[in-house]
Amino acid sequence: MSGLCERAWAESETRAAVSMLKARVQDEVSARVADMGEAPDEARVTALIGEALGAYLAASPELATLDEKALAREIADDFLRFGPLQSLLADDSVTEIAANGPWRIYVERKGRMEPEPNVRFDDEAHLRRIVDRIGTRVNRRCDDASPLMDARLPDGSRVNAVIPPLAVNGTALTIRKFAKDRMSALDLLAAETLSPAMLAFLAAAVSGRCSIVVAGGTGSGKTTLLNVLSAFIPAHERIVTVEDAAELQLKQDDLVSLESRPPNIEGKGEVTIHDLVKNALRMRPDRIVVGEVRDVEALEIINAMTTGHDGSLTTIHANDAQTALSRLETMLLKSSSGYDAATVRKMIAQAVDLVVVIGRMLDGTRKILSVNAIAGMEGPVISLEELFAFEQGPLLPGGRVSGAFAGAGFQPERVRNRIESWGVAYNPSWFFDRHEVGTRPAKEGAAP
Repeated sequence: MSGLCERAWAESETRAAVSMLKARVQDEVSARVADMGEAPDEARVTALIGEALGAYLAASPELATLDEKALAREIADDFLRFGPLQSLLADDSVTEIAANGPWRIYVERKGRMEPEPNVRFDDEAHLRRIVDRIGTRVNRRCDDASPLMDARLPDGSRVNAVIPPLAVNGTALTIRKFAKDRMSALDLLAAETLSPAMLAFLAAAVSGRCSIVVAGGTGSGKTTLLNVLSAFIPAHERIVTVEDAAELQLKQDDLVSLESRPPNIEGKGEVTIHDLVKNALRMRPDRIVVGEVRDVEALEIINAMTTGHDGSLTTIHANDAQTALSRLETMLLKSSSGYDAATVRKMIAQAVDLVVVIGRMLDGTRKILSVNAIAGMEGPVISLEELFAFEQGPLLPGGRVSGAFAGAGFQPERVRNRIESWGVAYNPSWFFDRHEVGTRPAKEGAAP
């Protein structure tokens, strides 16, 4: 037992010495770069790191067993990129990274989170330096005055950071990686996220200017689905997107992407989603696509959907269609004391045509759980018609989910009229389709 304690102590001492060495090298290189007057290129910085590290190691015989090349690479990643996370960011199989403090790193692969024991930060200060670097690149900050940060990496990956004392066990850093290749409708079909009939209907609904709310939980695939649906907006239409952190990857030419901004260190200069949605209405958009509705901006979006911007799209955190409508109602009531619940429900029923619910299954795959049409009001209640649903079957070997996407067998008249009024083809047989999933082997690397 004493031997184990001694080894643990020795490893702790070595880690502390390495952390101090890395900090000294970075400080020296930073000073030398500052003295140059202009920013050197990456090759020159890497050379400076090698020179400084070699000098320190030569003067520290107790560190002679360290791998100098590996250590130089780690310092370069810290200095130029995102430290220990760099290898995970370069790994295409990783879709999400979560650091619960400096030593507990988790990654998502194929829809499932798993620990990553070979990646860690030296200490809390090391993790905070990386958070600061991320924020600095997009003019965001994470400090005692602003302990929560939403940001994005240069490639578009979404970042959230929470620092102590709000994060009790050390800084929490979460990165939702940005897909290099935008997922297409065919990718969703290959991943069995929906059936061909569902896809054909949703494509017709978007082309036919139906206003759609995509609902789901965190990590369920709402933004991915919103991206795919947005691809069916006709090329001649003008689109304005509004997001907290720009994630949408729309390919249309007549596109304006707006991103919110937090307040500066003096508490000024904040631009909210609400501000951007109000401004978007002045930009002559045919469609407004809002990454997520979560507050008083809901009123502007609902008004837009009923005043010439039909066919707009957004997402909302909710696990089913009824909850999505209830959350919208709450947001609208919060945004204006001039409306009562009955009026708000009528506004929602007039504005929204479809609520699409997507979820993450036990095996990590994403599936559209239901597609629901709003048929109008039944007394004081919004009338929902379920057009498609995912009927889950038994779990298969390996924990894979099976089941079927099934149409409800009746026609959504209001949606049908809207689609056909825009000259888009409508097929009544969509709603009688039944499509089995989970019966064939999963494709290696298939998108969840």
